[in-house]
Amino acid sequence: VQLQAYGGGLVQAGGSLRLSCATSRRTYSNYVMGWFRQAPGKEREFVAAINQSGGTTYYVDSVKGRFTISRDNAKNTVYLQMNSLKPEDTAVYYCAAKRWWGRVSSRNEYDSWGQGTQVTVSS
Repeated sequence: VQLQAYGGGLVQAGGSLRLSCATSRRTYSNYVMGWFRQAPGKEREFVAAINQSGGTTYYVDSVKGRFTISRDNAKNTVYLQMNSLKPEDTAVYYCAAKRWWGRVSSRNEYDSWGQGTQVTVSS
């Protein structure tokens, strides 16, 4: 699955951004989709995942209540709505795809990755 992430930018603390990840592949709806992020000097970490139907989601504790992952299978797109952003959310955000729901927080489980989009939150 080829993925294209976009929507990053510079925002002040407390602000919001919505990231999108699109693919032209018609089999997109067969994939679990995840968002990861990588800050400078740190390992890539899991942020959120959503199952094929969109009915099940999972978040890392640090973003619960602030971020929302969703998908529109008709548009072959997954979204990450980020509210109440904090400087520690600053990172390059990546979308990724895998076939099965299980160990969704492990980056090694994902088969395909987008190129990343930069999110910078100023204090």
